[in-house]
Formats: sequence, C-alpha cells, structure tokens
Amino acid sequence: MHNVKIPRDRVGVLIGKKGKVKDKIEKSCGVKLEIDSEGGDVMISNATNIEEMSPFKAVEIVTAIAKGFSPNRADRLLHEEVTLHVQDLKEFTSKSNNALERIKGRIIGLDGKARKVMEELSGAYISVYGHSVAMIGNSEEIRLVNEAVTMLAKGSTHKSVYNILQAARRRAKLERLKLWEDNGYESRNF
Repeated sequence: MHNVKIPRDRVGVLIGKKGKVKDKIEKSCGVKLEIDSEGGDVMISNATNIEEMSPFKAVEIVTAIAKGFSPNRADRLLHEEVTLHVQDLKEFTSKSNNALERIKGRIIGLDGKARKVMEELSGAYISVYGHSVAMIGNSEEIRLVNEAVTMLAKGSTHKSVYNILQAARRRAKLERLKLWEDNGYESRNF
C-alpha cells in the first residue's frame, strides 16, 4: 500500500467528472484508490492478487496530478520508459517568496511562452506548481528540461537556454538519422 498526499485543490482533478479519472487510473494500473477529499490523502493498493500489477505507475500519475498536470498529460506516465521528476525550486532561493515567484515567472515566461518553448524543444511536459517544477518524459527529455530549468533558476537568459535545447535536439535528430542509415535504410539511387 502506498500513500500520496495531494493538495486539496487537486482532489477534484484526481477524481474527475463522475469519477472518470479515478476509474481510468484504477483500470490502467490495476490498483484501488481511496481518496480522502478533506485531508488530501490518497491510498493506493493493488486491486488484484497478481503481483505483476505494480502500483508504482499509479503513484507517479497521482503525484503528477498533485503537481499540477492535467490527467491527459499524466497519462503519458503509463508508458514504461516515461517517468516523473520533481525539482524543488526552494534550493535556488534564499527562502524569499519574492525570489521564488521570480524564478517561477522565468520558467513559465510571459503567457506561458518559456514553458511551451522548453516543452517543444525537449519533448518533456512541464508543470510549475507551488514551490516545484514537475517534468514528465523519457530519461533524455527529463535530463534536458531539468538542465534548462536549473539554468533559468540560476539566472541564465532564455536565449542561451533555448540555444542549448535546440543544439541537443539537432544532435538527437542526427543520431536518429545515422542509426537509420546504419541499419540499411539509406536512400538508394536507381
């Protein structure tokens, strides 16, 4: 059995309209969710006696929703190679709420532009909620976006962060192309 604490304002999102989100998580992960809507405690247990049904993906999905992700975005965690990473922004501030809000503003950007650009360039999903930034993606996407968030939190310019992400995306594209060619799929002139 696993216990996850979620903010009370996220309980309704976790349950969903007519319980649809809760039901989907239970069916997809083979678990049973017991939600205390007053305290925000979520108990996650195996719904079956089959040990192969692991509740760990359910814990990640519930945590992602608690950290501000929509249920649709949190569903990406159902893929085996995709994980959730949470970065605490308090480590970059001097306990000042103003500094924390400034860092969150840099990560989100004007009208959400910075977050959207980082998502497009890295392939990861990003949610800024409370004093943390949560990320959903494969290991390389998480590594890239975590580096970008850290750079912004430490004061790097948006332009330098975007340039690093664009360079990484170009390298990954070239590596995929090289792998494709190495496997004998190169174009042939007839």
